[in-house]
Amino acid sequence: MSTDEPSVVVHLALLVAAWLGYFVLHSLLASLAVKRWTAARRPDWMPLYRLGFNALAVLLVLPPLWLTLTGPGPVLIAWTGVGAWIANGLALAAIAGVLWSLRWYDGAAFLGLRQWRERIGAVADREGFAISPLHRWVRHPWYSLSLVLIWTRDMDPSFLTSAVLLTGYFVVGSRLEERKLIAFHGERYRRYRELVPGLLPLPWRHLTAAQARALSVEPLG
Repeated sequence: MSTDEPSVVVHLALLVAAWLGYFVLHSLLASLAVKRWTAARRPDWMPLYRLGFNALAVLLVLPPLWLTLTGPGPVLIAWTGVGAWIANGLALAAIAGVLWSLRWYDGAAFLGLRQWRERIGAVADREGFAISPLHRWVRHPWYSLSLVLIWTRDMDPSFLTSAVLLTGYFVVGSRLEERKLIAFHGERYRRYRELVPGLLPLPWRHLTAAQARALSVEPLG
């Protein structure tokens, strides 16, 4: 209804501001520059940095998520009939893919528990260069699976706005993340980036299991 249009606009403005604020702060705290600045001035904080980063990321994402799920406005995109079955099937497959991929991650290090328990104050992550089955197809499988989950949902104005913003952030964020990976792994990651697409899997661009193992261990400059 026309009387609802001002409230929709205000809500979307708040939603955009909340997401942009989250993106900026999340990217800054994840950057090597901020980590090095913290390590130089408060090295005693570094064992807790990853744990605090993850806790803050969860807390700060709650406001934009709440605005996304409570926004006014009509349904703009709705999956129905066979389309709903396909969309929900893809969403379940994406969730299953994330859960299956966890076996190739060091969960304690990812959460920051290992750094805290072992009092690790290093700026760089300690994980070596390893290519999981999903990483043989895309360089950022969790981002790719998240996009599947996002775009298989029904869309009202708030959800559609969040979907567009998150898609853009995954594209930009993956590029920022790769700067750190190149800093840590150098030529090995550059070679991997040439062979495997970023977010969208392409059948003609992937690594076999043997190629992934070779790239993980071969000496590179």
